[in-house]
Amino acid sequence: MNREIQEKIYRRLPELKDLEEVIEKLRPYGKIEVLAQIPYKDKEFPIYSISLGSEDLTKPCLLLVGGVHGLERIGTQVINSVLLSTAKALSWDEYFKEQLNHCRIIYVPLLNPVGMYRMSRSNGNNVDLMRNAPVESDDPKQSFYGGHRYSAKLPFYRGEAGIMEKENEVLCKLIREKVFPAKVSIALDCHSGFGYRDRLWFPYARTTKPFPHLAEMHALNELFDETYQHHVYRVEPQGQQYTTHGDVWDYCFDEFQKIKNKEQLFLPLTLEMGSWLWIRKNPLQLINPLGIFNPMSTHRAKRMLRRHKNLVDFLRRAILSSKNWTGLSDQELAEHLKKAMEKWYSGKAA
Repeated sequence: MNREIQEKIYRRLPELKDLEEVIEKLRPYGKIEVLAQIPYKDKEFPIYSISLGSEDLTKPCLLLVGGVHGLERIGTQVINSVLLSTAKALSWDEYFKEQLNHCRIIYVPLLNPVGMYRMSRSNGNNVDLMRNAPVESDDPKQSFYGGHRYSAKLPFYRGEAGIMEKENEVLCKLIREKVFPAKVSIALDCHSGFGYRDRLWFPYARTTKPFPHLAEMHALNELFDETYQHHVYRVEPQGQQYTTHGDVWDYCFDEFQKIKNKEQLFLPLTLEMGSWLWIRKNPLQLINPLGIFNPMSTHRAKRMLRRHKNLVDFLRRAILSSKNWTGLSDQELAEHLKKAMEKWYSGKAA
C-alpha cells in the first residue's frame, strides 16, 4: 500500500495509526500477528493481535477485544491506551514482567477496521458482527435490533445463514487455538452505546436463562466488589437487558463447553460503556453519528481511558489467582449459586 493511501486511512482511522505505533513499542516483548487483511475498495485493513506473556497455552489467559462495531471507537481507544501503559511498564516494571511469565494476555484492539473507516456499525459487507454467529435467540418475536436477515441495507443485518464474516472467523480461530487450551480464561469485549452507566455483561445474550458457571461468575463479582468497593460497573446477565441472535461470545462459550475438561473455565465478558450519560450531558452529540457511541469532549474521553484500566488490572490478577474464585468446594459452589440466583434472577430456580 503506498504512503498516500496509508495517510488517507490514518486520517479517517487514527485508532489504527495509534495501534501500529504502540505495536512497534511492543515488538521486543511479545508476538505480533496480522490475523487477516480485510479488503475494501482499493485498500486493505489489517486485523492485529498482540500476545504477551508465557508461551505455555495452558497458562491462564486474558483476551481483550475492541472495535467490533465500527462506530464504537472508544472501545479500541481504551485497549490502545491499555497497550501503551503496558509497553511502558514492560520497559521498567520487573514485577509486571514476572507476572507475565505465569499468564498470557492477548489483545485484538480493532476487529472491524473497515467498519470504523466507513463510520459504520457493520463491516464492509454491511454485516453486524455481533449478530453474525450461528446462534438463535430463544425469543420467537426477537426485536429488529436483535438481528435480522431482511436486507443488508438495514442496520443489525446478520448476514447470510451459515456464513461467518472473515472478522469473526479469525477471532473464533484465535480463541480456539490460543484461549480454549488455558485452564482459566477471561475475555473482555469493549463496547459502548447502551444505558446511563457502565455495565459488565456475562452470557447469555440469546436467552434470559442462567448460564453454566454462574456460581464462579458470582464469586468473581464478589471479589471485584470487595476489592474495588466504589467501582462504577453494573454486573449482570446480558440477556436481562435485551436478547439477540448471533452473539459471537455465546457461540464461543457453547463451543468451549462441549470440548473443555472439568477443570477448565472460560468466561466471556462484555464491557458496555454507558453512552447515554454523555448524550444527556451534551445533547448536541446526537447530531454526530459518533456522538451516540463515544464521548466527544476531550476530558470525558480521557476519563474513559483512565477508568477501565483498573478493570483490566483486576481481570489480569483474577486469572493469576483463579484458585480463589474457581477452586470452590461443592458447598461454596452451592452458596454462590444461591446468591447469584437471588442477585440476578430474583431467586428463581436454575
